[in-house]
Amino acid sequence: MSPIACHASRFKRAFLTLLLLLVGAPLFASPEEDREAFLAFFSGRFPGVPLEQYVHGSMMLSEDALSQYESIMDFPPFQGDIDRGRMLWEKPFANGRTFADCFDDGGRNVAGLYPYYDEANDRVVTFEMALNACLKENGEAKLDYGDRSTMGVLTAYARTLSDGMAMNIKVDSEGARKKYEAGRAFYFRRIGQHNLACASCHYTHAGHYFRDELLSPTIGQAVHFPVFRGGEFLFTLHMRYQRCMEALRAVPFAAGSEELNNLEYFHSYLNNGLPLKASVYRR
Repeated sequence: MSPIACHASRFKRAFLTLLLLLVGAPLFASPEEDREAFLAFFSGRFPGVPLEQYVHGSMMLSEDALSQYESIMDFPPFQGDIDRGRMLWEKPFANGRTFADCFDDGGRNVAGLYPYYDEANDRVVTFEMALNACLKENGEAKLDYGDRSTMGVLTAYARTLSDGMAMNIKVDSEGARKKYEAGRAFYFRRIGQHNLACASCHYTHAGHYFRDELLSPTIGQAVHFPVFRGGEFLFTLHMRYQRCMEALRAVPFAAGSEELNNLEYFHSYLNNGLPLKASVYRR
């Protein structure tokens, strides 16, 4: 078989696999087979785009947009928010400890391991949940997952400590597989008055325009949050999920809910191997 025919065959298999997911047919593919199917599909959709460019979202499709992004990131207008997050990270608790004491290597190169499955409590644990667990363990009040001025800016700084780390999500038990599959089902479920799913925009129509937005592909999305849209408005990944649901005219789940935690688990696994780059500009 020629290289071109071989590539076309892989693309066809990936398309059929994801089509079955989209229409709700039962599949018994492993998480890694899911990830490979997504990679093969987008390789066919965007031929010639190196995998490492996917971390830039839809900007990977526009040299002009990517150039503007790089110029903005030289002197990010949201640096003040990241600095406020650093102050929260470094501020001692009443017992003298800090967030850095709750994580290996002071919190460096750890964010790419989240979310993970907590077997003892049968739940997915996100990085934001780990930050709140740290507060609780040290006798401090937990933060609201939807509060941009506290959890938002704290996460914006804390995740920068893992910039460059490869996403490395594990789905290695029966319980973990159930949470992953719940997240996968959510990703392909049509919701809201517009009757669309996450996959409708970021798989089926990735690379196309929705209103004035060039839709980014699934691969590469989970590694760069939080983002500052327009250089000003901070969005964690869960806040972004909520905004998408609102755009579909659906009632969004709360940030930190089990539904969004499971969705993040599935979404993040698909981004395994890509480097993290947190707190970035998005239009």
